[in-house]
Amino acid sequence: MHRPLLRAPLWSIADTLCKSKFHQHVEGPRNVADKLEFFRPLTTSLGHEILGHGEGSSTNLLQTKIVDALRLGERSRASHLLLNLGHGSHSLRADDFVYILRYCATTPDALFVMETWRIMEEKEIGLNNTCYLLMMRALCKGGHLEEASNLIKFTGESHGIYPSLPVYNCFLGACAKMQSMTHANLCLELMESRRVGKDETTYIQLLKIAAWQQNLSAVHEIWKDYIKHYSPSIFPLRMFIWSVAKCRDLKSAYETLQHMVAFSLSRKPYITANSKGMLYSSKLDIPIPSNDLLSSHKLYLDESEDAVALRADTCMRNIEQSVTLNMGIGEAGSSKLGMMNKFQTMPSMKILGWAFKDVMHACEQTQNGGLAEQLMLQMQNLGLQPSAHTYNCYVRAVVSERGFSIGIDLLKKMQQMNLKPYDFTLAIVSIECSKALELDYAEALLDHITKCSNTRPFNVFLAACDTMDQPERAIKMLDKMKQLNLKPDIRTYELLFSLFGNVNAPYEEGNMLSQADSAKRINAIERDMAKNGVQHSYKSMNYLLKSLGAEGMIREQLQYLRMADNQFLHKDNYCETPIYNTVLHSLVKAGESNTAIEIFKNMKLFGLSPNASTYHIMIDCCVIIRCFKSACAIVSMMVRSGFYPETMAYTILFKVLLECGDFDEVLNMFDQGRIDVIEFIIEQMHQQKIQPDPSTCHYVFTGYVDRGFHSTAIEALQVLSMRMLSEEEDTLQEKKTEFEDLILTEDSEPESKILKLFKDSENLGSALLNLRWCALAGYSISWSPDQSPWATRLSANYNTRERTARLI
Repeated sequence: MHRPLLRAPLWSIADTLCKSKFHQHVEGPRNVADKLEFFRPLTTSLGHEILGHGEGSSTNLLQTKIVDALRLGERSRASHLLLNLGHGSHSLRADDFVYILRYCATTPDALFVMETWRIMEEKEIGLNNTCYLLMMRALCKGGHLEEASNLIKFTGESHGIYPSLPVYNCFLGACAKMQSMTHANLCLELMESRRVGKDETTYIQLLKIAAWQQNLSAVHEIWKDYIKHYSPSIFPLRMFIWSVAKCRDLKSAYETLQHMVAFSLSRKPYITANSKGMLYSSKLDIPIPSNDLLSSHKLYLDESEDAVALRADTCMRNIEQSVTLNMGIGEAGSSKLGMMNKFQTMPSMKILGWAFKDVMHACEQTQNGGLAEQLMLQMQNLGLQPSAHTYNCYVRAVVSERGFSIGIDLLKKMQQMNLKPYDFTLAIVSIECSKALELDYAEALLDHITKCSNTRPFNVFLAACDTMDQPERAIKMLDKMKQLNLKPDIRTYELLFSLFGNVNAPYEEGNMLSQADSAKRINAIERDMAKNGVQHSYKSMNYLLKSLGAEGMIREQLQYLRMADNQFLHKDNYCETPIYNTVLHSLVKAGESNTAIEIFKNMKLFGLSPNASTYHIMIDCCVIIRCFKSACAIVSMMVRSGFYPETMAYTILFKVLLECGDFDEVLNMFDQGRIDVIEFIIEQMHQQKIQPDPSTCHYVFTGYVDRGFHSTAIEALQVLSMRMLSEEEDTLQEKKTEFEDLILTEDSEPESKILKLFKDSENLGSALLNLRWCALAGYSISWSPDQSPWATRLSANYNTRERTARLI
């Protein structure tokens, strides 16, 4: 039979330990936090830990040898010694295992605890409160929730020893750490059935569980229940702030933080530090007796996140607002500036700093840079020195909203404050630098990163190198990734194909040497992809095909197109169409019209849907085969597919008209009435509010001039130039006020001013130059283009869709 065990009161376990012989040489603890310190090893002046009883006995020596073996990592020897202890001839008590269990609880070593427990059960040694607490502590700290749960049930049901409230709180804390709702609900059910009650620590653990579950409504409900029984103290206040901040309820977090600051300034926070510098509450924590509320906790912990979060305004009803805060101290607090030095030394300031850190982290998560700046200013006003973690969160919150320059300035301030930026912070600032194409800053920041598990900062830098056409800078970052043992992902390879796939500069023709180099580079990238187990994506294949096309490697391009068909066909037609467009564009550019037509037919045969770009490319192909009829047929297909021709399509049609034969043949087509096609297209563009571009003006003007219609050409150029400025009458009148003097003045200076506008808008600059040229040629400028006789005639002749079928 098991020995009879002491039935301890529900929350008197620490008091029992204080009265035991084990602690007779130590001053009695004054509160729960100090009582928990008794579970830690105590040492004598000789460095040996005091054992449970009978110092110098064989039992004590065996315990010492077992612990020493565990410290040295000699687990087999420790297990052998444990067996010797269990099978000794002397009578054993639970106290004979306290030294071992205490070491296991500190380490923690849950496996050896369970091994010790098994020996105790074999010898029918009943647990006492000390052993029980140490076992639970080791199991919970080691993450063995199932075994800890069994121990709670086992002792309560079979041994007659009922766990005290700190044990349940310890278990709930482990559930929060492991994010195990199953075990948490089981614990709450046991607490309810055994009518254990709950204290402030219980509520703190419940808040942790709800926050890890991202259940904001549960967080507010727990807090509402807590303030029914307690006047909020600083530790629960901080935990509530952490919980709502983790759930990204920034409003509640910020409001409660202000209450916490006022509380710290206006009340005694009852915070004390123990001998090891650990902070604890010196306020007496009287547990709340059990009632039906615990069962409701289980229900709302499983509640859906879609539930409406309760407001936290009433939770602070017991806190006196004796200090008014506004961005820190505020007007009422200005009289307290002399007290700040004293306030800064209070233990509560450390906890307040933690709360600021929690809210600052939420600002980072929600990218609320404005509130982050307010918090930092308030910390300065309060004399709170931000920790490295707080300042890193601050930098990341602000830089995402205000850009790289503020990030660089804040990193310099961190250096002045001797605060080390985290690698993640450097990565975030470098990303903003790369987005702004500030490659020098981005490269310098990436050079200082020592650990990185995410390729994004490097990929964004590679993308910036690609935009700036500086592939040589990308090579250094690839070496840095190798130093960090950071494997490229598919985005990295996509950018590598874009950066290094082709050798020649843009607009240069490929040659045998450049094509050979391009082939070597592509093969090297693909070998590295295979080495890291990365397959082609649509984008990587498209970049590869573009590189081959830029080098004029049509045969290789067609081979990769077949590979793309085998890998991607029938998976995502929307993504494969751009791949075909890349090949079609290269074929048209190389003059391979027959191959382009064949590829286009195959594309439709495979069930791929051409998009607007596909049709534009094929209309352009008609220039090679000199067939305006085919171009019109493609336009008809384009309309039937739901793509209405826009500026590019109309411009290409003009190109077909002017280049589909020798010049005499084009003029002959005009004589046969093809000028009406140009006018029809222009009117259709106007009706659909599609603004012309400089190419449109050029083709229309040239078409009229070549036929000898010079006045019509000037009139059409004016109308189209006005439409380039805007299709809206009201907007044109605003443009008149802004640009009329620039167009009509006889000085030469306006030309240079107009040319500067090309940097911002080519269309704007071209339109103003066209209008100024017309004015200098002696033609009057009208800012109402729709009233032009030419525009009126086109509107009257080509305002019906039936005209489309007749013309095409």
